[in-house]
Amino acid sequence: MYVRTISRKNKSGSTTTYVQLAHNVRDAKTGQSKADVLYTFGRADSLDVDAIRRLTKSLSRFLTPEEALRIQGTIEGEAPIRFLKSVPMGGAYLLRALWEQLGIPQALSQCMKDRSFTSPVEWSTFAMVANRALAPDSKRGVEEWVKEDVALGNLEPIELQHLYRAMDVLLEYRETIHKEVYFAVADLLNLEVDLIFFDTTSTYFEMDEEDEEGLRKYGHSKDHRPDLPQVVIGLAVTKEGIPVKCWTMPGNKSDMKTVEKVKSDLLGWKLGRCVWVMDRGMSSEENRLILQKAGGHYIIGEKLRDNQEIHREVLAKRGRFTSVRENLEIKEVTIGDGEKRRRFILVHNPDEAKKDQATREKTIKKIEEALKSIKDQTGHCHTKNVCALLSHRTMGRYLRQLKNGRIKIDKGKIREEAHLDGKYIISTSDDTLSPEDVALGYKQLMEVERAFRTLKTTLDLRPVYHRKDERIEAHVFLCFLALLLVRVAERKTNMPWDHIKAQMERLHLGEFFSKEGRVLQTTEPTPEQVNILKLLKISPPQRIRHIQVTP
Repeated sequence: MYVRTISRKNKSGSTTTYVQLAHNVRDAKTGQSKADVLYTFGRADSLDVDAIRRLTKSLSRFLTPEEALRIQGTIEGEAPIRFLKSVPMGGAYLLRALWEQLGIPQALSQCMKDRSFTSPVEWSTFAMVANRALAPDSKRGVEEWVKEDVALGNLEPIELQHLYRAMDVLLEYRETIHKEVYFAVADLLNLEVDLIFFDTTSTYFEMDEEDEEGLRKYGHSKDHRPDLPQVVIGLAVTKEGIPVKCWTMPGNKSDMKTVEKVKSDLLGWKLGRCVWVMDRGMSSEENRLILQKAGGHYIIGEKLRDNQEIHREVLAKRGRFTSVRENLEIKEVTIGDGEKRRRFILVHNPDEAKKDQATREKTIKKIEEALKSIKDQTGHCHTKNVCALLSHRTMGRYLRQLKNGRIKIDKGKIREEAHLDGKYIISTSDDTLSPEDVALGYKQLMEVERAFRTLKTTLDLRPVYHRKDERIEAHVFLCFLALLLVRVAERKTNMPWDHIKAQMERLHLGEFFSKEGRVLQTTEPTPEQVNILKLLKISPPQRIRHIQVTP
């Protein structure tokens, strides 16, 4: 079956050409082959081209893309077109556009304006950041990823040595880049820096010994791995969940000791009116004074069970709770006068209170069963089990030991704990904030926890393959920049990054080749991809990305 054209002369002497669909059949009488016309498309100068396109598209459904391309290429003796490969490009395209919107290439160029580099520092930096957000891997893995598994958009090749060189440069100018990038984000998203949330986490290293001098130290592990050296990572974010700055500190640095460095590092940024929001791990008289320097203020969680007299006064204060949100009731309490005056917000969550009560009842039941099992024991076995029960982290708080050595459930302690169900205490130095604003502001501290979860899961902060302190700090900063791009994308689209990434990574760049040349062409963006790019104010990529004609 084939398409043919025939020409007929008109009486006027002109010629009209017709397009027909035909196939050859053998004449039974003559034995000769002749054309059997199946369909006439009409005159060549007035063809219904749209109808032909629809027919071609309909027939192409029964072919693979490669077969369709081969057939197109071999029509009328043309050189065949070969489809070589396709790689994801949508995620990298989106991240690159955000990278440029935030002015990071300009910030890096400004830092390096008086220096000359033969390696592509800025593109190498972006490659490592994009890899964290899309397919986290080691630096050696990044080199392979850029070459084979993504259309990053870089013109120059990126090698392993370029990545390490970029890490050195990035760390050298980290403070400047931190500041420039933050104010670019604040302008892009119209952020109001009135609340800054700060918290710390830790990440461990698979090694037996800590560094004698360096960052990797044994400390309080928030990953429940006290047997391994770690570093402490501090993160400040805005109330919208946008990261402001990150810190990498020795693994043995306590939360109490991080506040002064954090406050002093941001002092020169002139953030205006700034209220620091921190959890109860940072609550100390020294830290409160530090945070109030230069007109600053704080909202800090207080340790409910530390038995401080001032906390007992807050809990004992009479008065009704005011409901401000579903499952959120508050009561304002002021203790002291003059310079010693402190303002507290006592918060009560009815749902959490029920959970606390149910948990305690299960614990008491376990204690009763344990007491029955050791009741008839004597000697060393009895002593060992009693000590284990008294020192138990949860059950021990509800027990007391009598003079004769026996232990029993402390009913007074049960009443004390019941009084604390679903409650926590917040203190603040800012009298202009309403009790509701203080309570809701502190509740937003979970944005930092969410950021840490993203760092450790989506961006795979760990494992850290680096040994030198400088490399470790650069690695954490790269993860911070990736978190920044991810958060900006989530904020502007109101979609989770996992969904954005899954949709955009389906946008591929295909490579086609013939003896005439080489063409790079994207797949057609889906409506969902177009919508994501529109929300981020990013233009869809051009379909034809590159044409290289063979000389």
